[in-house]
Amino acid sequence: MVSEAPPFWWTKADWRAYALWPFSWVYGRIAAIRMDRARRAMPAVPLICVGNFTVGGAGKTPTAIALAQAAKARGLKPGFLSRGYGGSLDVTTVVDPGHHRAREVGDEPLLLAREALTVVCRRRVDGARRLAAEGADIIIMDDGFQSARLTFDFALLVIDSVRGIGNGHLVPSGPVRAPIADQLRHATALLKIGHGPAADRLIRRAARAGKAIYVADTVRVEDQSLFGVKVLAWAGIADPEKFYRTVRETGAIVEETRSFPDHHHFSEDEIADLVDRAASRGYTLVTTAKDMVRLESGHGRAGELAANSRVIEIEVRFDDPLAPAKIIEATLAAARARKLRANGKS
Repeated sequence: MVSEAPPFWWTKADWRAYALWPFSWVYGRIAAIRMDRARRAMPAVPLICVGNFTVGGAGKTPTAIALAQAAKARGLKPGFLSRGYGGSLDVTTVVDPGHHRAREVGDEPLLLAREALTVVCRRRVDGARRLAAEGADIIIMDDGFQSARLTFDFALLVIDSVRGIGNGHLVPSGPVRAPIADQLRHATALLKIGHGPAADRLIRRAARAGKAIYVADTVRVEDQSLFGVKVLAWAGIADPEKFYRTVRETGAIVEETRSFPDHHHFSEDEIADLVDRAASRGYTLVTTAKDMVRLESGHGRAGELAANSRVIEIEVRFDDPLAPAKIIEATLAAARARKLRANGKS
């Protein structure tokens, strides 16, 4: 598997993790101090942060979309805030999915912008102000939990039930972004994606700390047309194996896979290899929505790869159907309390 995260991060800790421990200790101290002591700006509107404990994907983006849908069902105008990882623009930008490309704003913001108002900004404080100015009355921040730039009214940490927190070590020994105790202290609730056992120990620890626990599954939007079809599955995401499992669940026969780093922009040679290999073997190409947006508006063989690839659509579905609405209500209540405290001090 090709990934930005070293594969040893996701297996039992070995000599590589322990050799890097001194660097992890320094990293952890800095991360903890920043989370505990940084001065956070107060957003003008309620703010939910959807984060995770580790480097890499855990289902944050589909979770953010599910929360936006719940906000809209309540009559609110949600706005997504993203740093725009993988994009080149360094100015505060309202994402237009009909105009912008992934190379400019990042792939995840393009997916978010199909659902609701989306702003990308390297400085999250400025991005939050822009969303409020654009009329958003609740902000859903995709990632940024450890950055300590903004005050959260609700911090939902997403954890994958298959990968959990990997070897449990801090960067660079492992995938954990900050000491778990510090992350839990700033979290409001945890969302466990899937029903595997890897996250159970951390879930129990969070429950003992009084954190709300939610459970959901990443499920595909039903499409039976791949049943029995021989496919070449390709993905440039943080956990491509998770995607390949989803493809197999459709009943497709996964003959080959091709994995690329998260947010990867494909070279002409890589595109040609995928298109030509599938054509020569008679395989159907399948990929993720996130990968597809990096190909859209592409020229030459990028357009050919996009035209010949089937997208497996997925969504996050909570075990408790009312959970997203409850999170929205808790966020609004916390924001009201925050403003009352601020007015009391002024």
